[in-house]
Amino acid sequence: MTVRVVIVDDQALVRAGFRMVLDSQPDLAVVGEAIDGADALRVLDRVEADVVVMDLRMPTMDGVEATRRICARPPAGRPRVLVLTTFDTEADAFAALQAGASGFLLKNVPPEELLVAIRVVAEGDSVVAPSITRRLLDRFAGQLGPGPTEDPRLAQLTEREREVLLLVAQGLSNAEIAVRVHVAEATVKTHVGRILAKLQLRDRVQAVVLAYESGLVTPGG
Repeated sequence: MTVRVVIVDDQALVRAGFRMVLDSQPDLAVVGEAIDGADALRVLDRVEADVVVMDLRMPTMDGVEATRRICARPPAGRPRVLVLTTFDTEADAFAALQAGASGFLLKNVPPEELLVAIRVVAEGDSVVAPSITRRLLDRFAGQLGPGPTEDPRLAQLTEREREVLLLVAQGLSNAEIAVRVHVAEATVKTHVGRILAKLQLRDRVQAVVLAYESGLVTPGG
């Protein structure tokens, strides 16, 4: 199955570079480009897409607001959003995740990592760059509550599920977790699904925040 991608960035050279990388892959196809968030919404009214690669700092409508509006669309046919950011936009990235983005990466990510991230997001999983996860949660630790408090919901998790949650909080993908704990990737996906269901969480991003809030992972540690 071909993953249909829309690229949203106000810099033509960046869009051209992304298109060149994506179009070189047999399973990926760029079906649209947009120069800002408002333009992205118009493009998505005309084309069907699976993943939107979204910049954050753009004129007219930024990536956060565009992400919020895309994620508020009816589930049927709604694309998932992968945000690309830089180290100086942690606040925007955090807001984009709250708006419903399926993940975020550094804009200087190697092309092969971007390709993997797009495929992972298209399959319904989330991608969180470990380095940005730590920067974001270290920076916003003060907003995560007065101090680590063991969430009673964690008692529902098995020992393996707690281990998987810890690795998710460190920003690892399902494939990376599978290698770390020596199980099949499908097994990890099952564990993650059970974790989200037991903890009543929407996605991996909320799981990361809960892991920090509960003290399972310590900012700066």
